[in-house]
Amino acid sequence: MTPVPMVGRAAELAELVRRWSQVRQGGPTPAAVVSITGAAGIGKSRLVASALAAFSPAPDAVLYGVARLHTPAPYDWLAAVLSGRDTHDLPVPADGLAWLAQDPHAPSERYAPGALLRLAVRTVRALVGAGPAVLVVEDLHALDPASLNLVGELAAAPDLPALLVVTSRPPDAADSPELVARTLARLSGARGAVRQHLGPLGPAEVAEVVTQVHGVIPEHLAGAVCERTGGNPYWLVELLAATAGRGPQALLDEPLPGHLRPAAAPEPAELTAREQEVLRCLAAGMSNKQMARTLDISIRTVAVHVSNLLRKTGSASRTEAALWAVRRG
Repeated sequence: MTPVPMVGRAAELAELVRRWSQVRQGGPTPAAVVSITGAAGIGKSRLVASALAAFSPAPDAVLYGVARLHTPAPYDWLAAVLSGRDTHDLPVPADGLAWLAQDPHAPSERYAPGALLRLAVRTVRALVGAGPAVLVVEDLHALDPASLNLVGELAAAPDLPALLVVTSRPPDAADSPELVARTLARLSGARGAVRQHLGPLGPAEVAEVVTQVHGVIPEHLAGAVCERTGGNPYWLVELLAATAGRGPQALLDEPLPGHLRPAAAPEPAELTAREQEVLRCLAAGMSNKQMARTLDISIRTVAVHVSNLLRKTGSASRTEAALWAVRRG
């Protein structure tokens, strides 16, 4: 059971297809840019996948990249694009390409940031070739700063025969909200750029999805299911899967799957005086070594305090902990 994913997204899909047609027509213009924002599970990736399937003629090349959430590194997006590709014929120095591809055996000599950015743009141009191509940037909100800069450069690159499609959660859901907001603003300012924001499905659209599984359902039931799932397509499909084989009333009676239940509000973090000092240092962007020197404690002790802070604040990274501190003054 897989309900049609584009319920409520027909206009956005049509706009993507229209933009692709314009790119196919060619002409000396910068890459066409479509930025798609929305909450987790709202259908951004489904929209992109449906658009790629609908593009006709199909793109000569699709360059797809996404953030590495657990081990982020510079140029994650381009490294994902290059993964598994034959790069021997690319007009880029081998050592620079090794850095861009995050090759563990890359030379120890580093390129200057500006030079590496120029190599990254040249690499993408070589992969696109005569085009037309589609560049897909998933999860902009989780990308590293170097990738964000590259995406901005590609949006303004002259004579790039490509459609640049970017998905992102809203900036306030990012590790670096201001940087992501600036990047989205840069993309939106590109010539002829389109910004799409996907909101939740309404009761009528929820009813359309549910009808594909259960047939016509009462209006009040559609409204209740919409309220229960928040109109989130992912939540709705998961609930349908969890109640498969039962009548539509199960959509209200069946407990939500554990991964869809709202998390309980965390208890307020109780930090020791020393942890508060370490947190202030984190918010100031200090390294463990700098904190140890500032607070006159060992680096090992700093590491213990940082670990405790991540646990107490429910943060997945030092950046999240710093943001937690900033939001609470």
